[in-house]
Amino acid sequence: MALKVCHTLGLLVIIFFLSLISLGVSQTDEELSKGASFIFGDSLVDAGNNNYLPTLSRANIAPNGIDFKASGGGPTGRYTNGRTIGDIVGEELGQPHYALPFLAPNTTGRVVLHGVNYASGGGGIMNATGRIFVNRLSMDIQVDYFNITRKQIDKLLGPSKAKEYINKRSIFSITIGSNDFLNNYLLPVVSMGARITQTPNAFVDDLISHLRGQLTRLYRLDARKFVVGNVGPIGCIPYQKTINQLSETECVALPNKLALQYNARLQDLVKELNENLPGATFVHANVYDLVMELITNYDKYGFVSASKACCGNGGQFAGIIPCGPTSSMCTDRDKHVFWDPYHPSEAANLIIAKQLVDGDERYITPMNLRKLRDL
Repeated sequence: MALKVCHTLGLLVIIFFLSLISLGVSQTDEELSKGASFIFGDSLVDAGNNNYLPTLSRANIAPNGIDFKASGGGPTGRYTNGRTIGDIVGEELGQPHYALPFLAPNTTGRVVLHGVNYASGGGGIMNATGRIFVNRLSMDIQVDYFNITRKQIDKLLGPSKAKEYINKRSIFSITIGSNDFLNNYLLPVVSMGARITQTPNAFVDDLISHLRGQLTRLYRLDARKFVVGNVGPIGCIPYQKTINQLSETECVALPNKLALQYNARLQDLVKELNENLPGATFVHANVYDLVMELITNYDKYGFVSASKACCGNGGQFAGIIPCGPTSSMCTDRDKHVFWDPYHPSEAANLIIAKQLVDGDERYITPMNLRKLRDL
């Protein structure tokens, strides 16, 4: 009788543990079904990495984040009043969690399976870019950090399943390049900007060469689905309009000319990588034309201004001093294309993100991000 009881208890214990294992597998499958976003770039998509750096480029001060519901309206380190383009794209693709900043202490364990954000305010393709901020994560360092995450995913899922997850269920988003002009090449000569040693053509060649190497490194770490954004109309931001004393409808010619020069080469690079890296799909996001459309036809989209920063100080367009506690702030935040002297508002980010997810080839080629996800 005692043996029979022990045998029955043993069976129950085995069944219990098998059920736990089965439950764990089903939880994992559900957890992985929505895919992941791995986000690289600059302050346009930084979700708070710079909070953990000794740097002059930070956004973890009010009123930044005032409309970010997940934080209760407090600053998060995002350089806008609410969500970034990366946040909104993840939501639109059905991902249940925002990609957490790599440097945040809670970005550990299974949360990395939902994706990780490596972007950094002031960061650029070139390592020298943004040095005026003292610290920032360049694209090279961001790829180094993904290598760390890649090894963590191997441990969480096992090498075979990890590789499949990275290959098929993960989108790698790259939004970088603006700082390479604004906070490198276009800096005054006294600040040792790259203009002191390079022609525009040589500098753009350097950018494309470095970015090719960085994207190829991600490919070798099993990334296969990429979206690469070009540089927006940086001559039209409130900061440029203010310091150059332009009218509401004018933009500074040189920054836009450099952006367009780089963008043409970037488009060629995307085509080259699609042809030369087997199994990879590189999608080109035409951010320049998309943002220019918002600036030119802002009233069509419900905005009242595409020239003045909602939060800032200085000059006609509040475009000199970054957003902070002493800044003036508009009350109709969803009616301004620009949140601060440099960055779009959440309302503008929402329009941009939705075009990238479901838009047509005017702004996203050869396919939109929903189609890329479903490949």
